[in-house]
Amino acid sequence: MAGLLARLVPFRQGEAVPVLLATAYGFAILFAYYLLRPVRDEIGAADRGNLQVLWTAVFLVMMLAVPLYSMVVARLSRAVFIPLTNRFFAVNLVLFYLALLLLPESARPWIDRVFYVWVSVFALFVVAVFWGLVVDLFRDEQGERLFGFIAVGASLGGIAGSTTTALLAPVLPVFLLLLLAVLPLEAAGRLGRALDRHAEQAPATLRRAPPAPIGGSAWSGIGPVFRSPALRRIALWILLMTFASTILYFVQSHLVGEAIADRAARRAFLARIDLAVNVVTIVTQLLLTARILARLGVGATLAVLPAIAVLGFVVLGNTGAGGALAALLVVRVLYDSSRHALAKPAREVLFTRLTREQRYKSKAFIDAAVYRGGDLLSGWIYAGFGALGLGASAIALIAAPVAVLWGVLGWQLGRVPAEKEQ
Repeated sequence: MAGLLARLVPFRQGEAVPVLLATAYGFAILFAYYLLRPVRDEIGAADRGNLQVLWTAVFLVMMLAVPLYSMVVARLSRAVFIPLTNRFFAVNLVLFYLALLLLPESARPWIDRVFYVWVSVFALFVVAVFWGLVVDLFRDEQGERLFGFIAVGASLGGIAGSTTTALLAPVLPVFLLLLLAVLPLEAAGRLGRALDRHAEQAPATLRRAPPAPIGGSAWSGIGPVFRSPALRRIALWILLMTFASTILYFVQSHLVGEAIADRAARRAFLARIDLAVNVVTIVTQLLLTARILARLGVGATLAVLPAIAVLGFVVLGNTGAGGALAALLVVRVLYDSSRHALAKPAREVLFTRLTREQRYKSKAFIDAAVYRGGDLLSGWIYAGFGALGLGASAIALIAAPVAVLWGVLGWQLGRVPAEKEQ
């Protein structure tokens, strides 16, 4: 297996097993998420008039969850808190299942809204925990070579989850999809523990950081985001990314909500978009990501996604109603596949150069609070434009210049020296 993969991935001695464990971990996490994502997005399309309110709720929950997560990270070893995090969310899914099964139909709109908020929080935290462990174990040089392949597991998980939802959504009650997602979450917890155990047993290849608790307080990861030049720039880049992604998401919700009336058909259409995204993503990750990072460097790679966003906003802003869904499909596939295959690995390489507390706590603050704060602000900006009478096409055109600034920042970020771990 290692010999076969070495033709695609520049493995070095001792790296194959931990890379494959990390790849399988990413598969399990994204399989669970993509079972649930079309359900969440369909709720957003059905309740699109309240999207900005839902995103406000997501941000408030994030602000409560981040210090709680940091407190757990400070006191527990990664061998404990990684399985604990995944099992916590698995128990939540069982509770949602019971609520859908036992509560009256009149409670369904509120269950949907709570679930929408929950999935948004879940997606960021389980992915943040996954990448926090990966950047804790691999060095920056390894990240440039290997993170693209590790991300392949996430893409395969997305394909599996999207395919499963696309096939089952028209015939299976939605609450059974929730129960199905419990299984990959449990597998993710076990794989994370296996990866940590391998790191303890292989000090020459991994074991970059000790498995002991990180220490500090629940708030000690927040200050460095404002003091560190590298973290400030990463946070600003992510803030601009959330603006572009949020505008695109709201445009999608309006276009899909207006064009497709049946809720099951919406879920199936959204799942097909996710499936196409993940197919393109995995091909890019296998064949291009490591080469693009090596050839262009981190900064230029971070500028690719904003360039696609600019083109996408211009296309959506100038496409009539008849071709709106087709244009949306193309734009979403290009944008999301680039975000997963290029921007995500490049961004994670930056975190490998930071201190351990920054890799877990500051990274969680950026990935959760800053990310969702950007979502919140961008959602209300979109609502404000809508209140002024602007349609989805006009708002997309307004977002294009912001994406240009985002690309310039990404280019510059690659040239800023990161803070080396002490």
